[in-house]
Amino acid sequence: MLHQRLNSTQERPTGMFALARQAVIWRAGAQIAGQLITWSATFLVIRILSPHDYGLFAMTQVMLTVLNMLNGAGLASGLIQKPDADERSIRQVYGMLIVLNFGLGIVQFALAPLAAAYFQQPIVADLLRVQAFLYITTPFVAFPYALLAREIDFKPQAKVYFLSSITGAIAALAGALAGLGVWTLILAPAVLFTTRAIGMTRVSGHHYRPLFDFRGAGALAKFGGLMAAGQFFWVIQSQADVFIAGRVLSPATLGLYTTGLFLTQILVSKFVPAINDVAFSVYARMQDNRDAVAVGFARSARMVMLVAMPFYIGLAVTAEPLVATVLGAKWVEAGPIVRLLALAMPMMTLQVLAGPACSAMGRPGLTAKIGAVGAILLPAAFAVGLNWGVQGLAASWFFAYVAYLLYTGVRTLPVIGLSAATLARAILPPVVAAMVMGVVVVLVDRALPPMTDPVRLVILVAVGATVYIGWLTLFTRAILHEAIAMARGRAYGGEVPVPEPEAA
Repeated sequence: MLHQRLNSTQERPTGMFALARQAVIWRAGAQIAGQLITWSATFLVIRILSPHDYGLFAMTQVMLTVLNMLNGAGLASGLIQKPDADERSIRQVYGMLIVLNFGLGIVQFALAPLAAAYFQQPIVADLLRVQAFLYITTPFVAFPYALLAREIDFKPQAKVYFLSSITGAIAALAGALAGLGVWTLILAPAVLFTTRAIGMTRVSGHHYRPLFDFRGAGALAKFGGLMAAGQFFWVIQSQADVFIAGRVLSPATLGLYTTGLFLTQILVSKFVPAINDVAFSVYARMQDNRDAVAVGFARSARMVMLVAMPFYIGLAVTAEPLVATVLGAKWVEAGPIVRLLALAMPMMTLQVLAGPACSAMGRPGLTAKIGAVGAILLPAAFAVGLNWGVQGLAASWFFAYVAYLLYTGVRTLPVIGLSAATLARAILPPVVAAMVMGVVVVLVDRALPPMTDPVRLVILVAVGATVYIGWLTLFTRAILHEAIAMARGRAYGGEVPVPEPEAA
């Protein structure tokens, strides 16, 4: 039985469990530390710049993100997934990454005027031409990353990511204080990725020379192509809102929306990818043991939701004082947008966890097919929601992701080896605790007398944290013990629902 295998794994906190834990600590830990620095700078920059600046920057991200889907990240993933890749294959991947990204830089430079004409903002062309430089750095980040991830060695890159976060934050603050306006948002990533490229190449210590003879690289190219297809559909999903709304909303209103989206997606876009990076490497190692993958996925989902649910529900119920306190008075109109978007993020978080598991199990084609459905569903929802303005656009995320998560579960859970009921039992405790927390916080907020937004926010956060932790302690203490045990590097052996394999 699966629970017996799980218990045997729990008795040995070494091996894959310890390796995965160490990888998560370094990858996610560096991400958290780096993001704390980056966010400190980002929120200061947001208070200096205007919504108009962020609206213009969002317009450039449509083309940049679309072209980035072709940057060869799927090739790097293929190298990670293929444990027996020889030196020639490794050098070919390096060569393909260089050819693809240098070519993409040229394409973006040439197409920049078309993007500016579409959005009817001439400065967008200049911004895109300068951003084309970013493609030059990509091969020298992605290739060393793949080499280290093959060994599930995330410590060296964690140090580099942390250092690059510092340099990017310094560049952002310097640009904002110097009055560069929207160009601040171009300078910061250029400095960050240049630092990251130099650092990753150095810490990997590799001596591979790129090979531009791609004969015999068909299998890697196919895997990379399927991964790129999935990324393509993800790009459509993630950029369709700005693409559709960019011609309807003013740059200032678009800036309010994209900044609200940034705030609500902090966890799913900044921390969950770090977990998925490690998960993909670990699942690839365990792809011949579907029971182990099932256990890993269910427990990963439970631990992610343990943190994600109070974060998202907390954002929803404290949106107005949070925005006013953190972003400043000129951003208060983003408060209602944040509330609506936050309610959709739990579904999005669960949905994005499935992709790495399927791809690591050798099913990148399924990930691409699911992405294709999302690429139709989400833009359609955005187009409909926009009829009710920016708040209708924000609300459309919730309805779209309810349907998208259900479809993703139907297609992926059989591959992973879980039933929907098992996954639901695994994540239900933090979901219920967060919902109770949300209700109590709303009631307390209504009962509070008039006060400043910072004081109101502190009170509501304190109440929410007390209720959430208190509920878990009273009714599902085993979940807290499991989380503490995992954080301390010990496998928990208490009574926590254990995934069972899906019936044949």
